[in-house]
Amino acid sequence: MNMMDEKKFEISNKLEKEQANLLLLQERITKSAQMAKGIDTILNTFEQRLSRLEDTILPVYNETENLQKSQHNIDRTLQLLDNVIGFYEVSSRVEDIIEKGPGVVSEGGIDLELYIQSLNRLARAQKYFEKHIPQSVELENVASLFNKGSDKLHFEFKCILDKHSKPMLPVALMNLLNNDEDTSNEDVPSAPPQIPDLHMQDLIKIANWLWENQRDEFLTVYGKVRGSVLQKSMTLLRNHQRSVSGGSNHGGMGSPMFRPKFQNRHEATRKPSTRRLHQVFEKKANRMLLKASQTLEHSTGLTLGGRRSSTHLADPSNATEELDSEQEMDNYLVCVLALHKLMQNEQNLMKGVISINHQAKVFELIVREAMDNIVQDGENIAARAKRCISRHDFGAVLIIFPILKQLLSLKPEFERTFEECDANVRSKFDSILRTLHATGVKALDDFIESLRLDSVSQLPKDGTVHELTSNVLMFLEQLLEYMDTIGRVLADDPNYSSQLEKLNVSDKSKAYIGLYIKKVLVQLNHTLISKSEQYSDAALKSIFRLNNNNYVLKSLQRSNLLELYLISEPKCEEYYYNSIQEHKKAYLQSWNKLLNYITTDDFPVNLQHTDRLKDKERAFLKEKFAGFNKEIEEMMKVQRGYSIPDVELRESLKRDNKEYIIPKYNAFYNIFSVVQFTKNPEKYIKYKPDEVVTKIDKFFDVAA
Repeated sequence: MNMMDEKKFEISNKLEKEQANLLLLQERITKSAQMAKGIDTILNTFEQRLSRLEDTILPVYNETENLQKSQHNIDRTLQLLDNVIGFYEVSSRVEDIIEKGPGVVSEGGIDLELYIQSLNRLARAQKYFEKHIPQSVELENVASLFNKGSDKLHFEFKCILDKHSKPMLPVALMNLLNNDEDTSNEDVPSAPPQIPDLHMQDLIKIANWLWENQRDEFLTVYGKVRGSVLQKSMTLLRNHQRSVSGGSNHGGMGSPMFRPKFQNRHEATRKPSTRRLHQVFEKKANRMLLKASQTLEHSTGLTLGGRRSSTHLADPSNATEELDSEQEMDNYLVCVLALHKLMQNEQNLMKGVISINHQAKVFELIVREAMDNIVQDGENIAARAKRCISRHDFGAVLIIFPILKQLLSLKPEFERTFEECDANVRSKFDSILRTLHATGVKALDDFIESLRLDSVSQLPKDGTVHELTSNVLMFLEQLLEYMDTIGRVLADDPNYSSQLEKLNVSDKSKAYIGLYIKKVLVQLNHTLISKSEQYSDAALKSIFRLNNNNYVLKSLQRSNLLELYLISEPKCEEYYYNSIQEHKKAYLQSWNKLLNYITTDDFPVNLQHTDRLKDKERAFLKEKFAGFNKEIEEMMKVQRGYSIPDVELRESLKRDNKEYIIPKYNAFYNIFSVVQFTKNPEKYIKYKPDEVVTKIDKFFDVAA
């Protein structure tokens, strides 16, 4: 029971607490409802007041906004009015500035920045009047003043350009070229700046303004002024070359192909820079000529005559023209190199002044005249070379190949220089190459043709090496210096290219030269054989052929010609050896008449019995001894006038003669010199065998 009472009591307490909580909650709900009602009343009141305030303030706000807009419009209108008034007043305000002009060059002028600002003000005024009042007097005034100012600014551009565009002096230009050839020489100055940086900046500012304001005539002015400077630089260089070489033409000093090792003492006045540059072109040519001269004189006793090698003697009346032509050829390469360097300088100079889109057009205008002159000079050289070809003066034509070689090496640089130019400009350099290439082809072809048709040169009376032979070998040797160039020339000939296909070679240039050498020497051989038929003396004919074949072989062997010839004709050396032996055998036939007197094979046996000789037999022996004496004397008289310039060949032929004659004469002499066939033996037995040897040793010796 007690437990039940405790439980009821506990429940009763909880109920009371819950009831108390419920009453408290109801009171709070009631209070919250009262507060919500009060807030609602307050909000309604606030809303009503805000509505009344909005009705009062909104008109004021709208009026204020309208007033602000009006104020803004008034300010803007005043600003525009000030601007428009400024357009009307700009002419009077900047007229004095425009009249004075920019002061970059002229004294008392206006600062360039201020002058350009004034022009910009006129430009803005002009645009305003053109748009709003196109028929107004103000437009005419502004436009007139603007055009006047633009013209003055354009004139200022030309004045700055003229003042600072001076041609490069020849010595400076030559030093610049020499510096390119020898970068190790620190004493060689670089080219001076053409336009000072300060004035270059002025040019750039003016150019930019003119371009932005559609005054593009400055492009033409720039091109013409700089083109004139370029042309003057080239003219000064040409005049300098003429003055330097004026006294060196005499004696054949003009052509670099045939310039002697030691210069004329008067050339000491030549500027060091000029001398250094000429050494670049002459070094290899001098070395080649000196080597050829020394080798030729040592091996054959011949000397390298005169100023050049040619297949025929040139007409003396043409000597002055030829020397002048050679000097111009010598200078031509220098002019081409100088022009290229000047063109590169012009390309660098125009950057910044001329927009990149117009640089190619302006550059074409700058270089047009100078390039035309170089092309014309190249054509003149080719024309002179063709005249030399027509006179068969092929030694002078050789200068075509060094020029062509140098121009071909310069071609990539010229192409880079003309990369952005018009095709017409790019083709000018190619036209020089085509002209010289065609002239080179003609020279090579006509050289062979001149050998075939040779009717000018005379046969040497002494049977020595023909002038034609020595000149041909000299010509071929000098071609070796320009092997690659000539290889490219011959490669365009279908005849050579088809022959090349039959050869298994890696170096095509050598193969082409080898084919040409073969063609030349084959024709030379035919010509010499044909000419030798004019000799009435068979022995002299053989001597002539022997001399020329030996000379050709020795010349081939002492140079690189043989190596190249073997490419196209592997048995060429064997051919010449065989020919030399054949001509020796043919020459020995000249002794047949003499041998008929001393050959004892068909002599009667009883001639050896001195006590039983009959008158007929004694007469027979007298005839044999007298015939031998007469024949050996006649042969000595004739053949000592024969010439064999090669010492080795001359001695070998004398040795062959002695081996061919002396044994037979010994046999004859030993048998019949003791026979009593005459009362005057000294009349018939005139020469002992050793005396015959002495006579044979005097053959081929005019001084004997």
